[in-house]
Amino acid sequence: MANIPVDATAFSAFDVQELSAESFDAGLAEAGDQLAVVFFWGLDCFNCEIAKKAMLAQPDAIRALGLRWFHSNVYEHRELGRRFMLHGVPTWFFFHRGKRLGRATGWHGLAQFEAAVAAAREKIRSADAAGGAQADGANTGKSSVD
Repeated sequence: MANIPVDATAFSAFDVQELSAESFDAGLAEAGDQLAVVFFWGLDCFNCEIAKKAMLAQPDAIRALGLRWFHSNVYEHRELGRRFMLHGVPTWFFFHRGKRLGRATGWHGLAQFEAAVAAAREKIRSADAAGGAQADGANTGKSSVD
């Protein structure tokens, strides 16, 4: 599939690093404390192209999200599609310190994507607050974030 041309303009514009099944976990580890997002896409996926064009139309807003971007073609890396039980693309998974926080399926516009990013950041804040309270000896009764 490497011979099929792909419009990678959005990947270049936002410094989106490609991940394979072999490089996936190590790639996420490179994100460190940053909120990471993996854009799962596929060849000849009309909605994937719409998402990339929408991102390019609003580059400042996309950069303002402060994400560490990754991407993977699930048609080429089918094991990742199985690992994350993907039933369609485009799909974005959010990670922090390698832990999956949630996902956004389909491109429904910038506002909904921003809401998904905000929800992921809230999970990080909640986990940090619960961890800080636990470190202080307080028992909050809360379970860890999935």
